[in-house]
Amino acid sequence: MSKIILYNYFRSSTSYRVRIALNLKNIEYVYQPVHLINNGGEQFSSAYQALNPMSEVPTLEHDGLALGQSVAIIEYLEEQFPNPSLFPKDIQKRGKIRQFCENINSFLHPLSNLKVLKYLEQTHGYDQKQKEEWINHWYQKGLLASETWLQKNMGHYCFGDQVTVADCFLVPLVFTSERFNVDLTPYKNILNVNERCLKLEAFKHAHPFRQIDTPAELKIT
Repeated sequence: MSKIILYNYFRSSTSYRVRIALNLKNIEYVYQPVHLINNGGEQFSSAYQALNPMSEVPTLEHDGLALGQSVAIIEYLEEQFPNPSLFPKDIQKRGKIRQFCENINSFLHPLSNLKVLKYLEQTHGYDQKQKEEWINHWYQKGLLASETWLQKNMGHYCFGDQVTVADCFLVPLVFTSERFNVDLTPYKNILNVNERCLKLEAFKHAHPFRQIDTPAELKIT
């Protein structure tokens, strides 16, 4: 198998998704850190922009392909390395899982994105508390929808008793929510699935506080 390189940042939730997917598929990869804050943000270097013109993480390199966007990366991995699959065979269930993931990816994630929060800080003078209030306000709608879908579809994990791509998206969402002090107490299904996933080795090894670029003060074993 050709070498896979993942350009990512320890705390990026989208990078976290891809690390989980790679681990679940037992794919070896080279972890290439891209620090989003140091030196004005390494994602803005000319070398990195040549790989990813959006100046975002993650970016996956494989067989001459440089691919950004976590959804596109995970779908590429699913097609290139289909076993084990992160999607069920049932087409309707796959549709529900994609809906679940897109709620996190398209609605929730951008609201806590570094670029958005920097804009609120620099343009509107938001302090940390105001940024957390912003995230908490918008997150509640998306979390409630996620909780409702889980109530209808969950088993041991998000969609049944097998881990799927939905779990790859849910766990980083919980990490980000906790980081910004979002109140998760109403969402028992989300918390229960997250707790079960975090016991699995693929999720443990992907955790933001276990990466090579995790600051020493945040490292966990």
